[in-house]
Amino acid sequence: MVAVGYMDPGNWATDLAGGSRYNYALIWVLLMSNLMAILLQSLAARLGIASQRDLAQACRETYPKIVNIPLYILAEIAITATDLAEVIGSAIAFKLLFGIPLLWGVFITSFDVLLLVALSSFGIRKLEALVLSFVGTIGIAFLIEIFLARPDWHGLLQGFIPTLPDSSALYIAIGILGATIMPHNLYLHSSLVQSRRVGSSTKEIRRAIHLNTLDSALALNVAFLVNAAILVMAAAVFYRAGYLQVAEIQDAHRLLQPILGAAIAPIAFAIALLASGQSSTITGTLAGQIVMEGYLNIRIRPWLRRMITRLLAVIPAAITILVLGESSTGDLLVLSQVVLSLQLPFAVIPLIHFVADRQRMGVFAIGRKTWTAAWLVAAVIVGLNVKLAVDVLGGWLAEAGLRRWVVGAVVVPLAGTLAILLVYVILKPLIDRLVSIRRPAISVGVHEIRPDMKVTIQPPPEYRSIAVALDFSGSEEKLISEAVRLATSPEATITLMHVVESPAALVYGEAAGDLETREDTERLEAFAASLGAAGYRVDVQLGLGKPVAELERMVTACRADVVILGAHGHAGISDMIHGATADALRHRISATVVIVPLFS
Repeated sequence: MVAVGYMDPGNWATDLAGGSRYNYALIWVLLMSNLMAILLQSLAARLGIASQRDLAQACRETYPKIVNIPLYILAEIAITATDLAEVIGSAIAFKLLFGIPLLWGVFITSFDVLLLVALSSFGIRKLEALVLSFVGTIGIAFLIEIFLARPDWHGLLQGFIPTLPDSSALYIAIGILGATIMPHNLYLHSSLVQSRRVGSSTKEIRRAIHLNTLDSALALNVAFLVNAAILVMAAAVFYRAGYLQVAEIQDAHRLLQPILGAAIAPIAFAIALLASGQSSTITGTLAGQIVMEGYLNIRIRPWLRRMITRLLAVIPAAITILVLGESSTGDLLVLSQVVLSLQLPFAVIPLIHFVADRQRMGVFAIGRKTWTAAWLVAAVIVGLNVKLAVDVLGGWLAEAGLRRWVVGAVVVPLAGTLAILLVYVILKPLIDRLVSIRRPAISVGVHEIRPDMKVTIQPPPEYRSIAVALDFSGSEEKLISEAVRLATSPEATITLMHVVESPAALVYGEAAGDLETREDTERLEAFAASLGAAGYRVDVQLGLGKPVAELERMVTACRADVVILGAHGHAGISDMIHGATADALRHRISATVVIVPLFS
């Protein structure tokens, strides 16, 4: 699940740009980034397993709100940048495979929320199996590409010698770094490792950390081979043929067949791209949920989370295509990965602090060698990002002309604020030791744990107004029997309710006089007469139109203390077809809701 995030369309753009412009010269950046990713992902797994906290929860537990809010915003920017790459990549794949215009493809990707809702009901293991199939598809497609390209193996080996051919190569290298390590994957991995049961003994936890580290190393090496294959293919095909500016995925697809002379090459390329975008969509959504719950203690429905993230990505993608044209997508993809790299220090540095904290991690805190290696990685990331930021700001100020004050008034203060935040995050343990103030422990879960959580047994209430919703599906006796069971007070009134949903009722409301309305009125009165004969106080309420709104009105009118509803046992698509009255109604009324199962 985590490794597939390293094969998204953003990686494709940076790898294509690096291979086509600089031959094999930047493959060492891929290898270095992969080694960094393996180390950092092992630290994320260690944090999740040993402390039972994901990275976002640990941040909320450690930092004050004034720091956590910007850290959360930066994490969301990283997730949006990742999703932006997936939107563009999937839209390009739709165009390459089916000829759909790029702008329409961007809008089509908005509907993958429906796919995610359907897949999430199968559980995390099924999602992992699906993602593995996507990874297999990508790998097979690029094996075909490499076989057809016949790369220069001697030149490939020379590419592992660190070098930057020119100043523009730094921008591509940082894009590769951001595309490979990806900050949101650190949040994701530290949470997903907790989905597997681990024993509580030191030996079991240590074994789990060891196995997860091996698992991460294997998966990320597979991701490295896929990304290396893309860069090698770009170098062997485009650089060798003199196409030095192939940053556009569409150009790569178009040029593959005439250069390689095989019709299957562009098809395999497009299928792999589609698999890449869809699989990364799943991991991006999960990371978004983890970040929101961890930092803000807010849990929302997965489909809503998916829609929010996707809209934040679709809007800039659509505007860019409309204003600058389809040829701008390659630059936008590379920019999205550079943005990811700029967010990395704000995830990596807190992670290193947490796993080195013996008070938090106990015997599972990292040793001196791992700590040194982790800080070397952090230093490289921060150093490259600072170099890029200084170069870009300097270039903007030099080219701004009369608008120089805009850059000075907006961009420079923003960069300064981020620099102060980064310095605070780096020095936080030292600040804690100097100030000697211990922050109070908080509950990092969505549900708060209070020290006074004990139960006081209360006698059952005597309900005076009992409302029963009947839908005349043949199970009325079960619902009415439940109402009778609760009618222990001599003053209790049972209100029988029914909503007519015929076309006439939906259009004309109370003015409807169709056959269904008349028959349903007679049924209600018959049940009321039966209860009245048994000695119960009974009332009837008939609604016409939309069930939830009408039931809410009738429940309010009779001032019900308790509402009895029937559950028919359908869910998912059936709920979309038949409606889910109980779930919607319970959020709109203050009465107690009793659900009676009507299925056997």
